[in-house]
Amino acid sequence: MIGGRPVGDAGRAQPPTPVRPIGPDPATLRIGNASGFYGDRFDALREMLTGGPLDVLTGDYLAELTMLILGRDRLKDPARGYARTFLRQLEDGLGLAVERGVRIVANAGGLNPAGLADAVRELADKVGVSVSVAHVEGDDLLARGGWGEGVLTANAYLGGGGIAACLRAGADVVVTGRVTDAALVSGAAQAHFGWRPGDLDQLAGAVAAGHVLECGAQATGGNYSFFGDHDLLRPGFPLAEIAADGSAVITKHPGTGGAVTTGTVTAQLLYETSGARYAGPDVTARLDTVRLTEEGPDRVRISGVRGEAPPPTLKTGLTRLGGWRNEVTFVLTGLDVTAKAVLVRRQMEAAFDAAGNRPAEVRWTLARTDHADAEVQEEASALLRLVVRDADQDAVGRVVSGAAVELALASYPGFHVTAPPGRGTPYGVFEAVAVDAAGVPQVAVLADGTRVAIPPASATREVEKLPDPELPEPLPVGATRRGPLGLVAGARSGDKGGSANVGVWARTDQAWRWLAHELTVERFRELLPETAELPVDRHVLPNLRALNFVVDGLLGEGVAAQARFDPQAKAVGEWLRARHMDIPEVLF
Repeated sequence: MIGGRPVGDAGRAQPPTPVRPIGPDPATLRIGNASGFYGDRFDALREMLTGGPLDVLTGDYLAELTMLILGRDRLKDPARGYARTFLRQLEDGLGLAVERGVRIVANAGGLNPAGLADAVRELADKVGVSVSVAHVEGDDLLARGGWGEGVLTANAYLGGGGIAACLRAGADVVVTGRVTDAALVSGAAQAHFGWRPGDLDQLAGAVAAGHVLECGAQATGGNYSFFGDHDLLRPGFPLAEIAADGSAVITKHPGTGGAVTTGTVTAQLLYETSGARYAGPDVTARLDTVRLTEEGPDRVRISGVRGEAPPPTLKTGLTRLGGWRNEVTFVLTGLDVTAKAVLVRRQMEAAFDAAGNRPAEVRWTLARTDHADAEVQEEASALLRLVVRDADQDAVGRVVSGAAVELALASYPGFHVTAPPGRGTPYGVFEAVAVDAAGVPQVAVLADGTRVAIPPASATREVEKLPDPELPEPLPVGATRRGPLGLVAGARSGDKGGSANVGVWARTDQAWRWLAHELTVERFRELLPETAELPVDRHVLPNLRALNFVVDGLLGEGVAAQARFDPQAKAVGEWLRARHMDIPEVLF
């Protein structure tokens, strides 16, 4: 059942509504990406505009941590709250975009898309370029209240409908607040092809392409397990050639660095996802139906993506200031590292007790980066990290920094720290909640000020985990060789709030036959002991020869809380690849 009615042909694709395409070729829309996060390569926008033909250029500037940063900006000045880097990029790129007929779509509006739209208009006047600027709003739910104490931002993840309405009305530049990252692409595709809400497969294909593009150079070899296969001195940014049926070819401009292969696209498809159902506001894309085909150098086709009705709720991200934290890293060099760590820990704990103001949370970690008989002092040293948190700044300030400094001449031999301890800094907390999609008023604000209400999906479907598909036939029992998993499998990991996802894929069919049976949840926990006591869910994606593990709670209260030294779980996948297993010799 979808939205209280049976799923049938009515839930499938309908003939597209005739519209004027936003690019010169009605059959294909070329969409590029010039930003994967707030702080990405500054000249990427110019590079994408001048490197080859494009119809639309997108930029993703928002992340969980970014929303907290923008929320603090807005506290200082209500006129702020958007990504100012985007404006500086447009100083050089706006004229180029107009000259080449490229529309620009970016979520750089953050918490103030209307303010950014006005700023773009002012910039256009300043540089002498005539542009039509529109924006999308409705995601900011902070004023609704009821979110609890200390919430700085409350933003629903909107779909691509508002973007599509702005582009259909002729906007040259569209800025949004918090939309899903893939909506930048799927919204543009809706506008070009005239897709309607029932065109679920087409929308799902565009969402898959948008997910590949959203993180910029990660689709062209950046952060790729087998990075030695390609020249990564300066990887280019990706683009998608989207067809009317929702299929797409992922590629990049000629002459740019990096590479687009089935491996780089697979890695990005697995990034920051969970199960086979990839839910969004416009459609739930079935990642288990994705098929990848390498059509030539730097050309990978995404096809076969099936779509289902979206869920009845929207993900809403809440950020708040969680309290105060401080950190001291002690350097332990040479002999007796463990004993040195025990000594300084006892001394610091005694200082907390003596002060009568012990931080609410005290965490110690010892990283044994030292080597025996090292020829370089740094290689002879281990790092003992102390992290403290408390709602009271005083509890993480002088009581911590003073105690550490006072040990300089009274602790283990060779005492020093990596940096002078400070007074403590605020940390943030991210929380995702679900709100009724029908109660979130997405609005496209056109260049002339006309406000167009974007209705929520009329047909919805609750997201349920799919049963595991049939696994491939296991490899015959044979000789094995001890070695790191990464010899036969790639991985990419990332964060979603306090959870980490770790996508693992095999490079060959034979390796997949082994991986699918060998890398169970139990084995995953054995290989990564930090996950042993945490909920771990495994999802199987045979078309991608991939497994996706979701580890709940590994990141505490999210990236802004800095709960572990890799707060976004960026390298958990590479840690997994470095762990040794008994691997069949036939795979070498």
